[in-house]
Amino acid sequence: MDKIDLRTQYKALYNPSAKKVVLVDVPPLQFAMIDGQIPPGGSVGDSPDFQEAVGALYGISYTLKFMFKKRAADAIDYPVMALEGLWGTESGSFNPAVQETWLFTAMILQPDVVTPEAFEEGRAQLLKKHPGPGPMRLRLETFHEGRAIQIMHVGPYATEPETLARMDAFAAENGLTLHGRHHEIYMGDPRRADPTKLKTVLRHPVL
Repeated sequence: MDKIDLRTQYKALYNPSAKKVVLVDVPPLQFAMIDGQIPPGGSVGDSPDFQEAVGALYGISYTLKFMFKKRAADAIDYPVMALEGLWGTESGSFNPAVQETWLFTAMILQPDVVTPEAFEEGRAQLLKKHPGPGPMRLRLETFHEGRAIQIMHVGPYATEPETLARMDAFAAENGLTLHGRHHEIYMGDPRRADPTKLKTVLRHPVL
């Protein structure tokens, strides 16, 4: 059985240092995606829209993984990657303290062997097991983030603004301008991990 080691292949993007902000060039990558929003005053943990998106994304990711792993010829195994989120607002700003509608794209990286045809086959299998609106919201799309700054944030989500301030300072010191949507990669499960040890990759495109 062939294996695709996505974690090693993209180690620089998914396991950066927590000590310093670094500049990276993110290549075009393929994701299963779902768009949604969280109304003012709402939270990620309490959002039915976000929870539905997460359930569908993990559902399609594991369905595809085992579809390729169990096929009779040319079986392939690969890991299901971490949940990611692109975050923004209708005003275009990014400030967690501001009360306005949050727009998100939740997504999980998929290997190149997942073609549009395979994706639709996986979606059909998922719908048979878990019928509902979640799987119908899924799409397969290539996302080219390009030049970006990133760092590993260690600790609870509530302390992210401190790390974001370090990113802002790095950008200013190096003549970089933030643009596009804030990107988070959730390397830990907040339901199980010690909040002080949670790891989240924080990334933001720059010009």
